[in-house]
Amino acid sequence: MQIIDTHCDALLKLQVAKRKELFWGKPVRFFDGEELDTNFLRLRQGGVKVQFFAVFVHPELPDNEKWQHALEQVDVFYSEVLAQPLMKHIRNWEDIDTLDPDEIGAVLALEGADGFGNDLAKLRHLYRLGLLSLGLTWNFANLCADGVGEPRGGGLTLLGKQVVQLNNDHRVFTDVSHLSVDGFWDVMELAEYPIASHSNVRKLCDHPRNLDDEQIEAMFSRNGLIDVVFCPEFINHGSQQATIEDLLRHVDHLCALGGEHHIGLGSDFDGIFDHVTKLENASAYPNLIDALQKRYSETQVEGFAFRNFLAHRPGIGEANRKI
Repeated sequence: MQIIDTHCDALLKLQVAKRKELFWGKPVRFFDGEELDTNFLRLRQGGVKVQFFAVFVHPELPDNEKWQHALEQVDVFYSEVLAQPLMKHIRNWEDIDTLDPDEIGAVLALEGADGFGNDLAKLRHLYRLGLLSLGLTWNFANLCADGVGEPRGGGLTLLGKQVVQLNNDHRVFTDVSHLSVDGFWDVMELAEYPIASHSNVRKLCDHPRNLDDEQIEAMFSRNGLIDVVFCPEFINHGSQQATIEDLLRHVDHLCALGGEHHIGLGSDFDGIFDHVTKLENASAYPNLIDALQKRYSETQVEGFAFRNFLAHRPGIGEANRKI
């Protein structure tokens, strides 16, 4: 079965490895690097058809270095990921429909606006390079909004609201996964294409990175997608361990709230240190699909795996949203 995964952090690992290679000569390659949960071979083994690759610039970097770090990760997206002949850059959402059977689509995403700061010319440059999903924050505050780890808990700034409007204009997802609660509700008022690229259910696991039932229902009412994340800390409260059955409790709850057609998968592979048992990297996706097929119909499982995402791509149209 095909998989669409809306979040991984392979670009950060590749960037760090490339910097280290200059000194220690130990390259990490996208094709088969054991250090990568989402290397090319593992994506193929797991049946991943489309993988989102996030650019993540740590907020604690000096401001004058952040844009350089963002560009380095975009560079490895082009020079390492897209260098594989069977990886195809998804520059427009319709490109997914043109993938050959053996090809894997690669989507460029941004996790946190820190890389471009308040320079919208830099953001427009990222759009030109193919950016299709943008989360305003990581866990901390920046010039656009507060993240879930910012005690102030503020919403979007005027700049943040302007960025959401630019996302709307460019048919780009606005990702709420790391936003503060007030920021989330601001996005609900403004975003035409909301997504939670890697979040779970707060009622089942009381972690600020998860969404409460009111937020979940708001996402569904806005035709948003919620893509469950494989980080044990966001599955079982206070634990670094989880099973696939534990993860499926979150899928069950989302369905109970009416989200059958709004659920997807956002692994957070390469961004997490602990893994769900038997779901350690992208090659293990068949284990998750097998478990889903034991409790849901084939149509429902296809929805979770890829069809719900295809129906909710920005700008595809209301007719395609009902599958």
